[in-house]
Amino acid sequence: MPPNSGYVYRERVPAWAQGLTVLAYLTRAHTHSDAAAWQARLQAGELRLDGGAAHGGEVLRPGQRLDWHRPPWEEEAVPLDFAVVHEDAAIVAVAKPSGLPTLPGGGFLEGTLLTQVRQRWPEARPLHRLGRGTSGLVLFALTGAAAATLARAWREDEVGKVYRALGSGHPDWQERALTTPVGPVPHPRLGTVHAASAAGKRSLSVARVLERRSDATLFEVDLHTGRPHQIRIHLAAAGHPLVGDPLYAPGGLPRADDPGLPGDLGYLLHAGRLTLTHPLTGERLLLRAEPPAALRRAGE
Repeated sequence: MPPNSGYVYRERVPAWAQGLTVLAYLTRAHTHSDAAAWQARLQAGELRLDGGAAHGGEVLRPGQRLDWHRPPWEEEAVPLDFAVVHEDAAIVAVAKPSGLPTLPGGGFLEGTLLTQVRQRWPEARPLHRLGRGTSGLVLFALTGAAAATLARAWREDEVGKVYRALGSGHPDWQERALTTPVGPVPHPRLGTVHAASAAGKRSLSVARVLERRSDATLFEVDLHTGRPHQIRIHLAAAGHPLVGDPLYAPGGLPRADDPGLPGDLGYLLHAGRLTLTHPLTGERLLLRAEPPAALRRAGE
């Protein structure tokens, strides 16, 4: 892909940064880059504090505006194709391929599903997101009214969400409610990442065994809360991390040996069904996206 158009990251200085210099704050708050990298960006004139050039030594006050004018960069190549599953005046549902980020972030700006969808439906508003490595259904609202109605339904667990996942090992159960709380825990490269945490938020998934294979299990999972990476964490916490997951180990915590990043690929997870009440017609709507071959049962 050619370089993108660049991006301006805007933020307000938080209360805890009172008295820190710009350089010290950037280094502590945005650990994806070290002090030398932030100093180079300051010297290149990429940072602005309250509209003026920032040089790094300025002492910060809470509430100040700090902007990073990131210059254009080459994004990692990703699959940009998607399939339209449903389209009408209020909503559009598409099937995302594994490898395509849903929203900008993690070095991706234009190589995202949102960018591709908005080329065809400029007014599209995503109602949820899938992890980069997760394939399947993503729902967009095309009007403000539809977005408000469906966002409320999503919060109140009135939208049915069914996934398929390939987990390692074999459980001694056929169906189980997975309730491990999900919250931030330490991560050596990111500072924190969502994982199993006793202090985390209430979470609920219901997993069922679809097929037992020689060294893995094909699960169907109903998602009742929408915590980040919830299915990956819940199955790992139950002792069955997704096959090839570079981040989560049995127990639901980041791997001890060089844990990967949330957007790293390798696992198999697919959002296969959404069931919702249409925001205009009031009819119950079932949307399906066929799983990849590795997530199909024998004979499907």
